[in-house]
Amino acid sequence: MIRIRDIQLPPEHNAHQLQFEAAQLLGVSNSKIHNLKIVRRSIDARKKPDIKVIYTIDVAVDGNEKKILRQCGCKRASLAPVSFYRPPKAVPAPAQRPVIVGFGPAGMFAALILAMAGWKPLVLERGEDAATRHEKVEKFFSQGQLDPRSNVQFGEGGAGTFSDGKLNTGVNNPRIGWVLEQFVKAGAREDILYDAKPHVGTDVLLTVVQNLRKRILSLGGEIRFNTQVTELCTQDGKVVGVRTEQGETIACDRVILAIGHSARDTFETLHEMGVPMEPKPFAMGVRIEHSQREIDKAQYGADDLPLPPADYKLVQHLDEETVYTFCMCPGGSVVAAASEPGRIATNGMSNADRDGDNANAALLVTLNPRDFPYEGSLGGMQWQRELEQRAYDLSGSYRAPAQTVGDFLAGRPSTQGASVVPTYRPGVTWCDLHQVLPEKITGALEKALPLLDGRLQGFGNPDAVLTGPETRSSSPVRILRDESRQSQLRGLYPTGEGAGYAGGIMSAALDGIQTAEAILSEK
Repeated sequence: MIRIRDIQLPPEHNAHQLQFEAAQLLGVSNSKIHNLKIVRRSIDARKKPDIKVIYTIDVAVDGNEKKILRQCGCKRASLAPVSFYRPPKAVPAPAQRPVIVGFGPAGMFAALILAMAGWKPLVLERGEDAATRHEKVEKFFSQGQLDPRSNVQFGEGGAGTFSDGKLNTGVNNPRIGWVLEQFVKAGAREDILYDAKPHVGTDVLLTVVQNLRKRILSLGGEIRFNTQVTELCTQDGKVVGVRTEQGETIACDRVILAIGHSARDTFETLHEMGVPMEPKPFAMGVRIEHSQREIDKAQYGADDLPLPPADYKLVQHLDEETVYTFCMCPGGSVVAAASEPGRIATNGMSNADRDGDNANAALLVTLNPRDFPYEGSLGGMQWQRELEQRAYDLSGSYRAPAQTVGDFLAGRPSTQGASVVPTYRPGVTWCDLHQVLPEKITGALEKALPLLDGRLQGFGNPDAVLTGPETRSSSPVRILRDESRQSQLRGLYPTGEGAGYAGGIMSAALDGIQTAEAILSEK
């Protein structure tokens, strides 16, 4: 196979043009090329309106490929590298099967690797299966009836199931391609294998996570829903079992703790047990919502091009804080992400087609433990709770506090929206967000919004809607582990986003895989 990089085509191109361009670069006839595979696809909109779609492709060419490369002299072409990840081979299973607490991306992929190795892991998940969970979440969105056990945070697939389903990550890891392949096998679209910013979409993820579960079951794994672990059983500084809310004690000597960033009661239990942990920097703020058409115009120079809905990623460094966008959802909606009664939290999600009228993103302010008004390992978590309860008390319901950007910057309460209609369900309460968020956050947002508007035209549109609070961007706690990925409590493996070692679906999945690999390699 020959790899060709940096093929640039206009947005209106088709597959025949891509193959023709490859043939021209290699100096061969179009008929000589076959088995064209897209390796990467991205959009370059830096020189509007001259937008290009950029490809890296692998092609098989009739003839001696080394000779073809010498003759064409194309510096963008070379033999395609051969690199791929192989999961660990089956190894003898221990007397006690490993227990995985939590069935989000970290727990799911740890379970898949262990099941493929023949270890028949047992997964204990406090929430419900994806289909039942979807019903409960929709009821919360439409009627404001929260089920603390089954919501946007808890259940099959974890918090990522109700998100945009982004699979990009800032790390370079050979396991990434393999993870993407597993998502495709489970029902995701093939374009996630090569898009520079792959995403699955909430509607598709609901099917994907169920198919991944079925695969784990077919390999001998077991998954129990509605089963919360309430206690770790220990002896001589080691894990010897777990106890569930049903009163059952399950003997085990390896526990992968993949609890997610919102398992606050579990954080408290571990803290009381003396499991080493520390407060971790994280971020809080709001969701900001614009018209998707306006974002398309700002990014592409037009809103009618044959391109996917435009996204953005913005960062503004201030004197003491950094304000940045996170989890940007083109054509998506702002969603109710609470998991505790009497508290409000927001998040964002998109379906696979990203065909909604609005775009939204978290607009966050970085916070360090020295900023927390509460001391101790759980100080950040206590602060989250305070802001979430303040939001609920202001509205008197799960209707989220909201304010237009214009009113926020002018320091006046909003009494109604303008051209951007909020998508948050079960609805918003117009207010002054300064009553909900501390000056540490509001002051940074006031400074950053005009500056960010200079980077993305219209970002500071007075009609844009701020909905808050956005408190669950990442875990405020890190459960300490050593090079063997174990806690000081031996046999306990803190893993994934909740433990403080990941920041999204892909990074959590990778962390779960690497924890499973570490366990399988133990002697």
